[in-house]
Amino acid sequence: MLSFKFVLLVIVGCGLVTWLTRVIPFILLKKFELPISFVEFLSFVPVVIMSALWFNGLFVQHLGHLPSLNIENLLASIPTVISAIISKNLLVIVAVGILSLAITRFLA
Repeated sequence: MLSFKFVLLVIVGCGLVTWLTRVIPFILLKKFELPISFVEFLSFVPVVIMSALWFNGLFVQHLGHLPSLNIENLLASIPTVISAIISKNLLVIVAVGILSLAITRFLA
């Protein structure tokens, strides 16, 4: 059985490591300035993350077989992408996405 002191040290250590990895970049970026080409490169990160999450939700993995298309998520994605192109407002995009997925699941 693990002792209370050991468990407490592990929790505090994990919290400290998590906090430091989130704070150190901010401290370093206050003292140094990144090159403009690197800042432009980093501007693509949110788009890439959202695309990866979107494609991950569109396909269902089957071990030993090719992935299949998740029709519910595909049908809900169509009005969401259209609202993203038209509005460019995150609140509208999320609301349309949730509403279209709810309608798709209700009708299916």
